[in-house]
Amino acid sequence: MPLYETVVIARSEITQAQADAVADAATQTLETDGGAVKKREYWGLRPLAYRIKKNRKGHYILLGLDAPSAAVQEMERQLTLHEDVLRFMTVRVEEINEEPSAILSRKADERERNFRGPKPSGRFESGRKRGFDEREEFRARDEYRADRDDYSSEEDV
Repeated sequence: MPLYETVVIARSEITQAQADAVADAATQTLETDGGAVKKREYWGLRPLAYRIKKNRKGHYILLGLDAPSAAVQEMERQLTLHEDVLRFMTVRVEEINEEPSAILSRKADERERNFRGPKPSGRFESGRKRGFDEREEFRARDEYRADRDDYSSEEDV
């Protein structure tokens, strides 16, 4: 049987569980017609390139399919009728890669890069930065003012 990859974009207002239910419905449609889902990935809530039906974000789901073309056409018809699906795209491929897609591997790399090492010096124990009045410039000004007050009191005597 031919191999396909389908990316489904669901509305952002639904939960992840509801987005998985959309993928489950597509899977069930395929399996009744003699196909199978070899790979399934949830890419998360991602921004869209442009607004679609007043949505700026969408739940992305990738499905790797091993099914006859009639089953894929029926699945696409069902996705068209589903109100939570914004867009979908099916592409025929030579083989289905079992390793994570580029989207998921990039997310893993970003998680590793987000670690910034130990806390830098100059922070309080709570981790917050020093406030506006606690910088050296302001402490120096306060000392200067205190010195001027001492001089002005001597001149007045």
